[in-house]
Amino acid sequence: MSTVILALAVALVAWLYSSVGHAGASGYIAVMTIAGLAPAEIKPIALFLNILVASIASVQFYRGGHFSWKLFWPFALLATPFAFIGGATQIPIDVFSKILGIVLGVSALWLFKPISEGEQIQEPSTASAMGLGAGIGLLSGLTGTGGGIYLTPLLLWMRWATTKTASAVSALFILLNSVAGFAGVLSNQARIPNHAYLLAVAVIVGGFFGATLGSFRLPVRTARVLLAIVMCIASIKLLAT
Repeated sequence: MSTVILALAVALVAWLYSSVGHAGASGYIAVMTIAGLAPAEIKPIALFLNILVASIASVQFYRGGHFSWKLFWPFALLATPFAFIGGATQIPIDVFSKILGIVLGVSALWLFKPISEGEQIQEPSTASAMGLGAGIGLLSGLTGTGGGIYLTPLLLWMRWATTKTASAVSALFILLNSVAGFAGVLSNQARIPNHAYLLAVAVIVGGFFGATLGSFRLPVRTARVLLAIVMCIASIKLLAT
């Protein structure tokens, strides 16, 4: 896959994910895996792109008036340091590939599943939110994702937030975890390859339009299903190797 085609693919991923408050790391991992990039190269690039798109999504959803600090801080408090630990942790390539495969598979299932608004919103306990945040943070750092692919469905299925609030909270959660995970990766002398900067331009464009439109009502069901299929292919490829 040429760099230009890869850039177009990650731009589409950024548009789709940012429309629901996500930064797209699991989607970037999927397309980079299909493109044949090495797992060790995928992790820092995915986090780098995540930071860019999550920054845009955080601003746009905050401007839309959907952010809740009261819901956000218990999940984020321990998630950020655990994301750094996960990012700094080096694991064997074959184990890393299997973890990525499982993450992509779970993420694809979430994209297939329709999520409805909860009628009655309840607040999570501080202790449970902190514990869940720590676990999501560690996993996000290990796999090069921001954790939103887990936090958003959790908030919705547990009736802890409406869709828009879950998107806004997840966007900033992803940003902090991605920065922490990226710092952990860099602590092991990892470097960003030159072709990643073209991908960065692509995701900025895609992320801006996706997050802007996502602040309003944007149906993306068909596109989400197509993206989930791509992620399933990448998951099978990783788990079969």
